[in-house]
Formats: sequence, structure tokens, C-alpha cells
Amino acid sequence: MIQLDDNVLKECIREAIKEEFQLIIADIRKTTLTSEKQVSEKLLTKKEMADELDISLVSLTEWMKQGRVPYMRLGKRIYFKKQEVINSMANFHHKKNR
Repeated sequence: MIQLDDNVLKECIREAIKEEFQLIIADIRKTTLTSEKQVSEKLLTKKEMADELDISLVSLTEWMKQGRVPYMRLGKRIYFKKQEVINSMANFHHKKNR
């Protein structure tokens, strides 16, 4: 049987707990940053999205009908997530050029 000094045992436990807390804190920070990014992504109106893409509202409406740009309906209003639209447009462009 191994005999441990009380101070050595306390230090081992303290270090183990410290390492576990550091892992938990790192995970919380990662989750918080991801959540903040999702929350901070502003929804754009149809007009704002058209301005971002530098196209007319008519063109944006046509692209919506064609499924080229993702959008969401909240009540009677339509909103866009800029990054989703950009990704969709990039994918649509790549598929078209194949």
C-alpha cells in the first residue's frame, strides 16, 4: 500500500479539479461565442437585402421564387440572413457553372 502525505493528496486533488474547471470554462466560452454570433446576426428586410446584393426588389423576388436565396417569413414579413444568402448564391453559382 502506498502512503501519501495529506498535503500531497490535497495538491493532487486541487490540480485535478483545476484542470476540470479549465476544460469546463473553455467549453462555456466556446458556447457563449457561438451563441452571441447567432444572436448578433441581424435579420435583413427585403429592401436591405436587395441593397446588399445591389439588385432591384423585382430581381430579389424572382430569385426567391427560383429558390436561389433562402428567406424566412415572420407573420406577413420576409427576412433574410445575409450569410445564408451569400452562401446560397455562391453554391448556386458553382452548380450553374458545372
